[in-house]
Amino acid sequence: MKKEGNESYQHILKYTGIFGGVQGLNIVLGLVRTKLIALLLGPSGMGLASLFNTTVGFVSQATNLGVSFSAVRHLSSLYDAGDEAALAHFVKVVRGWSLLTALLGMLVCVMIGPLLSQTTFAWGNHTLHFMLLAPAVGMLAITGGETAILKAMRALGALASVQVLAVVAALVISIPIYYFFGESGIVPVIVLMALATMLLTVRHSYRLVPLQLSGAKGMLGEGMEMVRLGVAFTLAAVIGSASELLIRSYLNVVGDLDMLGLYNAGYMLTITYAGMVFSAMEADYFPRLSGVQHDIEATNECVNRQMEVSLLLLSPMLAALMLSLPILIPLLFSAQFLPVVEMAQVATLAMYLKVMTLPVAYITLARGYSLSYLFLETSYYVAFIVLFVVGYEHWGLYGTGVAVALAHLFEYVLVNGYAYKQYGYRFSATVSGYAIVQTGIGLLLFLVTLLAEGLIYWGTGLLLVVLSLSLSLHILRRKAHLWEKLREKFRI
Repeated sequence: MKKEGNESYQHILKYTGIFGGVQGLNIVLGLVRTKLIALLLGPSGMGLASLFNTTVGFVSQATNLGVSFSAVRHLSSLYDAGDEAALAHFVKVVRGWSLLTALLGMLVCVMIGPLLSQTTFAWGNHTLHFMLLAPAVGMLAITGGETAILKAMRALGALASVQVLAVVAALVISIPIYYFFGESGIVPVIVLMALATMLLTVRHSYRLVPLQLSGAKGMLGEGMEMVRLGVAFTLAAVIGSASELLIRSYLNVVGDLDMLGLYNAGYMLTITYAGMVFSAMEADYFPRLSGVQHDIEATNECVNRQMEVSLLLLSPMLAALMLSLPILIPLLFSAQFLPVVEMAQVATLAMYLKVMTLPVAYITLARGYSLSYLFLETSYYVAFIVLFVVGYEHWGLYGTGVAVALAHLFEYVLVNGYAYKQYGYRFSATVSGYAIVQTGIGLLLFLVTLLAEGLIYWGTGLLLVVLSLSLSLHILRRKAHLWEKLREKFRI
């Protein structure tokens, strides 16, 4: 039993390392790009770019009918069954629906351009800008369908390659355009980046299953079950995208583009980049959890082990991030972004809560309870919007960070309480112990950022970071024979 437990920890570490490593490279490349863009555009330009990107995400989520999510389950079952003919046919169905949703998304983006201009800007007419974003929406729909094909056929190497090359392409495309055209280049950059990502994805997916334009008669009817499955998830994604758009529009109207740019920088560092580490859950943990979804004991064990490893791996990173933000922000952006340091530090606390929420949230997804998932997601975003407005009205930019942390606390209580009642999920004593210790270190470090300066700040802060890291390494070494694996790999 102990051997099986160690193998389970090693498995989680292995796949977290693989996908986390890819995301780590993406983060480094993304930070280089962000730094250059911050210097070229400044806070107002970054705020404008985030507003347009959020708009594209919102329209895309509202019109893609969940094909990129629901197609994976249908294609995976055919792939596992080894039915090549049925798989090839259903790939055509997915591609047909992807094309249909691409055309729908482009049409919607053009039609609501005037409305978006009126609701997201308090100055000028930006209707044409929103209409010109329509091709990006369409290409995102195509990319989503082809990505689903790669996931279903376990083409993880291709997916990793696409992710890395897309970030490199974004760097190569955006910097020259922003250098010569400034803010005027934001819309062309978004469209060209969508094109590059689509071409990279299609290149791999067409190799696996070549494009066929004939023989898909009746494909719309065949795909209805797939679309119905994705509707609730689409609605949840739409609510999330709409909330992000509403928040950014609110900051732009009530504050200004500079304030929006500062908030976006802090959110990007603490939530977006830190959240990318969780990508391993989608690639490895979610399929494992789905396999034991009807066994309460096995589900609890699967969730708790994933949470243990996530806590041990991420807690030292979060502690180091919180401490180093006064250096990282001017280094990664510019001195103009220093006002966001305190906001980002309090928002980092949200990620400790996310570590203890996301593995549990996947239980609902694994069981296919789409309406329950929609309820939980909607409740979180409603609370987030309310807390955000209250936080900004009372404490300005710092209040937005407080709102992020409190919203994640609300989500933690809601998701874990729901799972406790509906699925019989229970925290293990081990998870509770790790959570108390590592979250306690995080809270102590946050108090240091509030109360200390100079040598006391750095000395005490570094001590807490080292303590968090030492505890994690000691436990991982004991439970997963981590040190022996490292010695074997590097021949120490």
